[in-house]
Amino acid sequence: MIPTLRLLRLLGAWTLLGLAASVWARVMPWWRVAGWILLAAMALDLLLALWPKGLTGEREVPGSLALGEWREVRLRLRNPSPFRLQVEWFDHHPSDFESRGLPSRHALPARGFLDQAYQVRPAARGRRAFGPIQVRVITGLGLWARTLKLPAAFAVKVFPNFAAVARYALLATDQRLSMLGILKRPRRGEGLDFHQLREYRQGDTIRQVDWKASARSRKLICREYQDERDQQVVFLLDCGRRMSPLDRLDGRELGHFDQALNALFLLGYVALKQGDAVGVATFAEDRPRTVAPHKSLATLERLFQELFDVQPTTHAPDYLAAAETFLRQFRKRSLVILLTNLRDEEDATLLPALDLLRSRHLVLLANLREGVVDEFLSRPVTGFEAALDHAVAHDYMARRGTLFQHVLHGGTRVLDVTPAKLPTALVNRYLELKASGAF
Repeated sequence: MIPTLRLLRLLGAWTLLGLAASVWARVMPWWRVAGWILLAAMALDLLLALWPKGLTGEREVPGSLALGEWREVRLRLRNPSPFRLQVEWFDHHPSDFESRGLPSRHALPARGFLDQAYQVRPAARGRRAFGPIQVRVITGLGLWARTLKLPAAFAVKVFPNFAAVARYALLATDQRLSMLGILKRPRRGEGLDFHQLREYRQGDTIRQVDWKASARSRKLICREYQDERDQQVVFLLDCGRRMSPLDRLDGRELGHFDQALNALFLLGYVALKQGDAVGVATFAEDRPRTVAPHKSLATLERLFQELFDVQPTTHAPDYLAAAETFLRQFRKRSLVILLTNLRDEEDATLLPALDLLRSRHLVLLANLREGVVDEFLSRPVTGFEAALDHAVAHDYMARRGTLFQHVLHGGTRVLDVTPAKLPTALVNRYLELKASGAF
């Protein structure tokens, strides 16, 4: 129970009246009367503040939230007392959530309820919990405020933002893939499965024409092929300390690891739609996780549930140990996509690990390149310090280029892009490899 600003102002005015009474004796009776009236009002309002009982609160919030997306949370307060109450409420949402619409002040009707909403935006993935609803009840005369904490604990899961996956699901047709920047490349080779017969379209080659079917129907009929199915795509996800940097994307900070997860989920969806099996193995974390490859779209939900709370650790990645463990777990030939962040220094375990993986699998090294280096290189050189930054960035990129040359000479395919471009670039490379019959 705490005094309100109104009570403090009244006490201040009564004190000033007392000072005036000390100078002018005729004011003394008024000061005494004012004091008794104020005391009586304080006592009555205090009793009214203690009277209301049974105030309860409920919260409606989805059990699953998307990282970086605003979602509405609805609160309901019930007042079983016969008094109309002025309430100011605040919800104890997780500390790493942004919020808007808090705190809020409203009139709570007698023997009624009040529904109000505010919005939250999660800033980190994982398991989070809402605490109690804090309500400050203002008394009838507005002299006292009583603070209550209404139990309403609720656990939520914050998943990676699925917007890219949902957008791809809407646009994933032959005519609309280009809207995502995903290119349909010409198919080469004979490693393709027959899909169906259809009428000739402009751009079809003579080799696609089925002359017997065309003679029967008296119009040109072409064979349509689809990419070979029954393949396996497995992600080897680095959870080490190099994956923790942040970039600004769409006005907010998003970690490299989160953008790698977005790319993983997007390509996982595309590969599952293509009929391939998708699996994941993590390394450089305290409890490495493994999701065995499966073909159904339910696999995507399994990946979400298994990886939504994975966070980059402080461990240094041991690529060779990860490759040895991987080979014991995944024996069928697969497209192995190593998602990591290589710096300019050469890791002694990287090249042996890639050689070991290539002994059984097709390996694609998907590397996250820091966007800040590209920014340094794009800035105009206007002074000595800028020239030093430019030179350091060039030297850094040259050493990284040497490392990637060693990787390429060993036979590993490399994709080196900034985190924001990784999802689309990774899908493009997958479609290119699939169309070429490389796996």
